[in-house]
Amino acid sequence: MKEFAIIATGGKQYPVAVGDVIRVEKLPGEYKAGDKVVFEEVLLSDNGKETVLGTPTIPGSTVEGIFQKDGRADKVIVVKYKAKSKYHKKNGHRQPYAEVKISAIK
Repeated sequence: MKEFAIIATGGKQYPVAVGDVIRVEKLPGEYKAGDKVVFEEVLLSDNGKETVLGTPTIPGSTVEGIFQKDGRADKVIVVKYKAKSKYHKKNGHRQPYAEVKISAIK
């Protein structure tokens, strides 16, 4: 069985394993391609032999990744409309993200 963990970042939880490439909410701070990113909020860790569940996090456990790129997701169109009142609004939104490749679970 493959080693995996569940991390929390950007208000969301992500299941990760070594070698995975994940898209997380934009990370605080400036990163360049190849920079090391450390996620300290590890909620669950499983190495194939034992599973450790945090309450709410596992103290001393980290997940390391390598920053690959910044980007913005596809545009989402938001339309507001009220019938019979000549009211309509149209907005677009592109959510920023950071792409990180998981390198180690400690």
